[in-house]
Amino acid sequence: MNKVILIGNLAKDPEITTTNSGVSVCRFSLAVQRRFANADNGPQADFFNIVVWRGQAENCHKFLKKGSKCSVVGRIQNSSYEASDGTKRYVSEIVAEEVEFLSSRNSDGGEAIKASSEKSETAELEPIDDDSLPF
Repeated sequence: MNKVILIGNLAKDPEITTTNSGVSVCRFSLAVQRRFANADNGPQADFFNIVVWRGQAENCHKFLKKGSKCSVVGRIQNSSYEASDGTKRYVSEIVAEEVEFLSSRNSDGGEAIKASSEKSETAELEPIDDDSLPF
């Protein structure tokens, strides 16, 4: 089984390109915090290269930016190529199957979430008699 689940923040703005056949491809780097600190008691993070395809790629490019928090579910893909100097290079990246936009570090995202939650109203609950419960 080859499955990865990551939650982190974008290290830089996502970049979008299209293939020769017109398929959208978005690439970004996701910084994922480690649970433990380094020797200087500072936080540590791992940086993963994420690749997203088609309509989801367009949405990532449109709605994500540096600092945005998101979750990625996908698979690890390894590839290799020969560099211009003749050496063989290896690349590991996460091919995203699902990307969920969680929150943003900027105030605009926070304000939008706060504004939408203030508009929702909850109906008052009616008390239920314990004798009417089926269990």
